[in-house]
Amino acid sequence: MANKIGVLVVHGIGQQKDSFAQELIDEVAERLGSDEKSVVWKSVLWSRVLEDDEDRLLTSLSRINALDYMKLRRFVVNFLGDAIAYQRVPAGQQKKDVYGEIHRAVAEAMRALRTELGTDAPLVVVAHSLGCHIMSNYIWDLQHPNDATEVAPSTAFERGDTLAGMFTLGCNIALFSLAYNRMIPITFPAKNVAKCFPGRSADEVKAVARWLNLFDRDDILGYPLKPLSPEYAAAVTEDREVNVGNIATSWTPLSHNEYWTDNDVTGPIVETVRKLLDLLDA
Repeated sequence: MANKIGVLVVHGIGQQKDSFAQELIDEVAERLGSDEKSVVWKSVLWSRVLEDDEDRLLTSLSRINALDYMKLRRFVVNFLGDAIAYQRVPAGQQKKDVYGEIHRAVAEAMRALRTELGTDAPLVVVAHSLGCHIMSNYIWDLQHPNDATEVAPSTAFERGDTLAGMFTLGCNIALFSLAYNRMIPITFPAKNVAKCFPGRSADEVKAVARWLNLFDRDDILGYPLKPLSPEYAAAVTEDREVNVGNIATSWTPLSHNEYWTDNDVTGPIVETVRKLLDLLDA
């Protein structure tokens, strides 16, 4: 399949349905028009790694002592549970390898997307909330392999070598900066990305490739990235403030879950995909 682009969609905190990305896919596809046939989508449903454990924890904690605000508690358990469990734990001390299992779920989706594309096509990642941190770690591990790296892909696409677009929505990478002396981002765009744009130079591709970090000021889990370090300031194309949600949610922390189909989000995705396709077709 020549002149195709692969888009990987990664959800954030909380339990998700198989169709979590469908509204985004449908809206972007509609706005792309005839260009839609040149885009192949795949979503990563990583919440399955933790959802049963989190359900059991909440049930066990509330079985004897009645607890109020169970819906809010479920949100807290999902958010804190996902974030706490998703870390490397020394061998022999882990209940299960959550970090590795989540990364293997990402690798499986990448492999399936590469198979459907049939070639090492340009890659665009759309990630939300904790999914931004997961994809940052996943790509970082591929770019800095060592004995602890969970996956070892065999193709350039699966290794992230064709990464040309990155959209982080309601991103909370900033919160994890508390654990590091210095925040160093992934290499963006990927060093060898120009190889999947025949006849195009690295500078031409870099001029089109974009890492947009989109956040709503009312979203208490979404933060800018450029202030984290000079390296982030250079890698991230733009921290763009958006206003997502409807009249009931756009002015509240509930805006965190409203990015997927907002025009402020789908518009830039469509624009970037079109520019990448134009670069392929030229």
